[in-house]
Amino acid sequence: MQPFELSLTEASRAVRARELSPVELTESVLARIAAVEGRLGAYVTVAADAALAAAHRAEREISGSGPRGPLHGIPMALKDLIDVEGMPTTASSRVRAGHVAERDSRVAERLGAAGAVLLGKTHTHEFAYGLTTPQTNNVWDHSRVAGGSSGGSAVAVAAGGATFAMGTDTGGSIRVPAALNGVVGLKPTYGLVPRTGVTSLSWSLDHVGPLTRTVQDVALVLSATAGHDPRDPASVSGPMLDRFPGGDLRGLKVGVPRNHYFDRVAPEVEESVRGAIERLAELGAELVDVEIPMARYVQAVQWGLMVPEATAYHERSLRATPDLYAADVRILLEAGELTSAGDYLRAQRARTMMRDAWARMFDGIDVLAAPTVPMTAAEAGQEAVEWADGTTEAVSDSYVRLCAPANITGVPALTLPVGHDRAGLPIGMQLMARPFHDATVLRVGRVYEESVAGAGRLAPLAA
Repeated sequence: MQPFELSLTEASRAVRARELSPVELTESVLARIAAVEGRLGAYVTVAADAALAAAHRAEREISGSGPRGPLHGIPMALKDLIDVEGMPTTASSRVRAGHVAERDSRVAERLGAAGAVLLGKTHTHEFAYGLTTPQTNNVWDHSRVAGGSSGGSAVAVAAGGATFAMGTDTGGSIRVPAALNGVVGLKPTYGLVPRTGVTSLSWSLDHVGPLTRTVQDVALVLSATAGHDPRDPASVSGPMLDRFPGGDLRGLKVGVPRNHYFDRVAPEVEESVRGAIERLAELGAELVDVEIPMARYVQAVQWGLMVPEATAYHERSLRATPDLYAADVRILLEAGELTSAGDYLRAQRARTMMRDAWARMFDGIDVLAAPTVPMTAAEAGQEAVEWADGTTEAVSDSYVRLCAPANITGVPALTLPVGHDRAGLPIGMQLMARPFHDATVLRVGRVYEESVAGAGRLAPLAA
């Protein structure tokens, strides 16, 4: 096994044991990027020289005083919405040409303090306003979408071009590409990971979180990045996680949705996810049928919040340089100008009601288990999907539909791989819990992961 094939947990263990140096690990990952990046398009920029310098520095520090923690010397990537001092933050947009960050985002600052090695910046759907990331190819099938908007981060991790990566999630932008590329992704509880220095899409829905190869890897990154930041008005104090119990799931109640999450879902996705839920029962969990409250309002609330907030953020640049935006993003931003204050306030009110209803739902369960997305990766350029009931849905609407509730309510949501369709494309299961019970979804995900073969494997991409 080459170093780039190691999961974060495995690489950290090898570095701590002095079996692998940060330089060897970083060189291996950079070589992997060089071998596959031309086919994948995961990165906006690769800072190879700076990464190697950081790896040498980490090697000296570990040799002298030992590792600061599990991320010390581990090569990682940041979605190109996340500021790093002295580096461009392009948001994968011509609007940001020439922009250079003046200071680190809080997330980059915390990862730097943990000793992580920055490889570079990964592609996003322009300003995170989309679910496909058109610059990037799916690692399992290059003719298909990577998912978005954190598509570059997911593909880099799935291909071995980063040991872990950070993304953002406003309506599924971590979980969608993670599911479509067969990796693990966490949208933490709203406010748990600060967003200071991160380009916003929709301030009341935005989250920052990790994409990794295993659930245990997610916990290590969350521990290093979570915590209150007074510069982010939505930031809150929460549990610091670096370890959590494994074992079985006895005494834990897993909610199985009767509505919404299995409506208009591809048969192979439903089969794999229901099989994974049954596996949770075999591991000791009690399955409980639940009704998803206010499901019919999910799309209206999500768009009612996101569209006007995004337009407000881009108001000046949209008026000054509208032609620099991609057509799909410009249409959405212009649509936001037509949203009335009354419509926005009604969406906020409905969100409050939905949060309360979900809190009552979680009074009877510990975790909700469901598909992450209703279908596997669509063909690049495919605009719509036709379901068995005869309805037609835009691909982007399809991908956001099952992820949006967790953004609206702010609950933690983890996706992990649970199978493949007939074409060999990955299928993801989503686990959600009440706010600040991130450790619960990580525990359930880890127990499931340890019960199946092949967890943490790279996508079968030839070098």
